[in-house]
Amino acid sequence: MLSIILQAPVQEEVSISLVEMAVKGGWLMAVLLLLSIIALYIFGKKWWLIRQAGKIDPNFMNDIKDYIHDGKIKSAQTLCTKFDTPVARMIETGVERIGRPLGDIQTAVENVGNVEVARLEKGLPYLAMISGGAPMIGFLGTVTGMVEAFFNMANAGNNIDITLLSSGIYTAMITTVGGLIVGILAYFGYNFLSSKVSDVVFKMESSTIEFMDLLNEPVAAEE
Repeated sequence: MLSIILQAPVQEEVSISLVEMAVKGGWLMAVLLLLSIIALYIFGKKWWLIRQAGKIDPNFMNDIKDYIHDGKIKSAQTLCTKFDTPVARMIETGVERIGRPLGDIQTAVENVGNVEVARLEKGLPYLAMISGGAPMIGFLGTVTGMVEAFFNMANAGNNIDITLLSSGIYTAMITTVGGLIVGILAYFGYNFLSSKVSDVVFKMESSTIEFMDLLNEPVAAEE
């Protein structure tokens, strides 16, 4: 007796790369790619700047205190110039005005602090704008993709084929995912940098208070 073995045809596994998927998302994916590059650039630049601004020598204020108590104002100014940080620039401004009314000194130090904070925060609004704008662009891709899908469906008449809808659906879904990914990453990046700026501001305020308290102490005659 002959036996016949029937084998079902082997289905080839179909896969798609991320690049091919992004291309199917249409021209809006290029916009999202540009926004992601800008967000990455802003994040990297600001992270490095804020990180450098937060580096403070633990002995800095103690050395300033010793110099001022000894009346070595020039030495205190020289020490401040060795550090490229907001705290050092604020204290340098205060040291340069020693001898003036304390109110004038505090105002000058606070003005420098405001400038330094503005410099640290510069660029962060753009990151916040990307975090909110990227999902909206993705949603725009969703709408345009569904419009394309329904347009193709209407023109097909009774000969509706799922392939006619594929390009529009790809645009709708992929742009939504891309917009959310860019928006979420920019959102977390913005909040992370904002928290780091707050840490630097806290150090600046603490140093200002310590410096102003120092000026209320007796100062020896300068050598």
